[in-house]
Amino acid sequence: MQTPLISVIVPVYNIMEYLPRCVESIRKQTYPNLEIILMDDGSTDGTGDLCDKLAAGDSRIRVYHKKNGGSSSARNLALKLVKGEYIGFVDSDDYISENMYQSLYEGITKYDVRVAQIGRDEIDEQGNMLPNICEPPKEDVLIGHREFLKELLMHRGDCSFCTKLFHRSVLEGKEFPTGALNEDFHFLIELLPEIGQIVSLPPQTYHVFYRMGSNSRKKDKEQFSRVFADCVVNADAVLEMVHKENTEKGAALADEDRELAKIALRFWVFQRLEYMLHIPVSQMKRDNGFYRSVVKSLRRKWFQGLCNPYLTAKNKVYMMLFVIAPKGVRKLHKTIKKL
Repeated sequence: MQTPLISVIVPVYNIMEYLPRCVESIRKQTYPNLEIILMDDGSTDGTGDLCDKLAAGDSRIRVYHKKNGGSSSARNLALKLVKGEYIGFVDSDDYISENMYQSLYEGITKYDVRVAQIGRDEIDEQGNMLPNICEPPKEDVLIGHREFLKELLMHRGDCSFCTKLFHRSVLEGKEFPTGALNEDFHFLIELLPEIGQIVSLPPQTYHVFYRMGSNSRKKDKEQFSRVFADCVVNADAVLEMVHKENTEKGAALADEDRELAKIALRFWVFQRLEYMLHIPVSQMKRDNGFYRSVVKSLRRKWFQGLCNPYLTAKNKVYMMLFVIAPKGVRKLHKTIKKL
């Protein structure tokens, strides 16, 4: 029996140096039935021509060229063009082990789910292995959508679409949010209720290349990645979503619902602390509306934060200091981070 087609979507933009390694790792997959979609997002450095050359050497590769619009817009267009029953994503500077899609497909069929997830590791530009962002399970584990959400909000789960394989029915008619840098998280939390269970598999077969100069990794201290503001917006959306669901349940609210509300508040505070710890002091001004809104919101919920069992003592110290004297805290950050 022929295996179903897996479509692998790779958004591409000005990535001449690393694209061949990425594409070759997909071409070498042990899973026998793949199509590879290279979506050139208006590259200006010759990457578009490189895509065409790579496609000439493998009939499974299809290339599309579009006007620059960002990774989400490239993914969204690709979703309209894929032919596969299953869909995966790989970022163009990353690479994957040869058995990744075989393992993901076998996980989906074995556990009768629509989404499977694999482990990932991170490697820097010098080839050094970095600490795990998300610890993989020691054995296969089925995770319900609410438990998966809790893991995401506790910063233990993996929101990346690149470590997952989706049945196309999950993504049909859906779109990644455009103009955001933390789009995977935002999109995934919207999909979770529909997904139901996800199987998480132990092998770390997706390899993230930690490259300085990418959207969320800036060398210049005065540069402030938009990802921190996007994470605050996502935290607002999660808190609102959980509050709405709990309100609709009314008297039927269970202990696990109350627990999720507390975890959502913890996430809401934590993302604001991350924002405050990264914004350059030079941008902490009264005319910076978003910064002012973050400070004001922390001041509104400071007491709830202090009572939250999922925030650490260190989190609460930072929160109170930012409520009292945000600029002063940043100037003394090197000292207070030892608390």
